[in-house]
Amino acid sequence: MFKMKYGFLLVLCLPFCGFAQYASQTDSLSEKKNTFKVAPFIIPAVFLAYGAMGGGNNFVHDLDVTTRNELQEDHPFFSVHVDNLMQYAPAAAVYALNLSGVKGRHNLADATGIYAISFGLMKASTLIVKSATHRLRPDGSTNNSFPSGHTATSFAAAEFLKQEYKDVSPWIGYAGYAVAGATGVFRLYNNRHWVSDVVAGAGFGILSTKISYLVYPHLKKLIMGKQATNFNVAPLYQNKAFGFSLSGQF
Repeated sequence: MFKMKYGFLLVLCLPFCGFAQYASQTDSLSEKKNTFKVAPFIIPAVFLAYGAMGGGNNFVHDLDVTTRNELQEDHPFFSVHVDNLMQYAPAAAVYALNLSGVKGRHNLADATGIYAISFGLMKASTLIVKSATHRLRPDGSTNNSFPSGHTATSFAAAEFLKQEYKDVSPWIGYAGYAVAGATGVFRLYNNRHWVSDVVAGAGFGILSTKISYLVYPHLKKLIMGKQATNFNVAPLYQNKAFGFSLSGQF
């Protein structure tokens, strides 16, 4: 069972590696240093490997069970749903900082494109693995526990915030990761996920964003060609609804 279901996770990682290698051969988005390096991918890879071990009969599975039992024994009535909003908070911070005048690594149009790719990769990969592993949640509600989608979303957003503002202040990235970590902890306390689900979710999220920064320059060049582009994003209020307006020159 472990080899069939959770071994599928390793197969799924191959497209991620292919993305990274392909992107390393492309031009960067006004950054000559945007090339593939192995080191940044080690931690998320370790997270994925650890999470995959939760499907076997080993110490990771034992830790899942004991942690869940202890949390439920100490906090049997814990139920907080703030994690539903927290998972998006680091990404929202990128837009809030930009609109308040604190500029990040990219303009809002490019940042939005990068985050869209990250979110798409994260969402697709987690849904595929959830369907393949069919793991029962700790509360027994559904069979889509592995990996944690909330955690993946929050860590993808945290890495996005970090990448955009690491040259402004590393503390901005630390704050984003603190929120992401808290999101994962709430998933455990709410009895919605095992520890290995949360760890794997963090790996999927971080990896998705790192890959998006590699592939976005090539995708933009492929779509837009070599023509210079100039985009502007501005807040918009219309028909009692808030949003963003996008304008540009080709």
